[in-house]
Amino acid sequence: MEILINNDQTQYSINGFEVQIESAFQILLTLEDIREQVEVGVTFVDDVAIQSLNREYRGKDVPTDVLSFPQDDDDGFFVPEGVPRILGDIVISLPRAAEQAGDYGHSMEREVVYLAVHGLLHLLGYDHEDSQDQSIMRQREEEVMARIGLGRD
Repeated sequence: MEILINNDQTQYSINGFEVQIESAFQILLTLEDIREQVEVGVTFVDDVAIQSLNREYRGKDVPTDVLSFPQDDDDGFFVPEGVPRILGDIVISLPRAAEQAGDYGHSMEREVVYLAVHGLLHLLGYDHEDSQDQSIMRQREEEVMARIGLGRD
């Protein structure tokens, strides 16, 4: 797995997030039985940047915590051997993550990794449009978080 980390904000340090996100992604890919090499981009931004993306791509002019942009549509595109399959990009607002961590009473590290896992699940085709899908997605998120030691106490 290749994770391309971009830090496009200056308010928060991202030290330590990369290692935890990589561990969580490896666990999730194993649980999903994905064995081929994949590539995922993770970009950390501020609320202004994520609000702009949310407005442009979802028609919602408000900041949000995480956005996912899938790139792998599997429409017969041939991926040469040795080249990772590009799943897409995840964009996380660190100010929103910090606020939510405070609201939920856990660490910012847990919130950022949780949002990254949530984003990767979207790239893998999960959604939460109805209560059944939301329950399935939430179970998978919490399973991954527990396995890396960042589960709910």
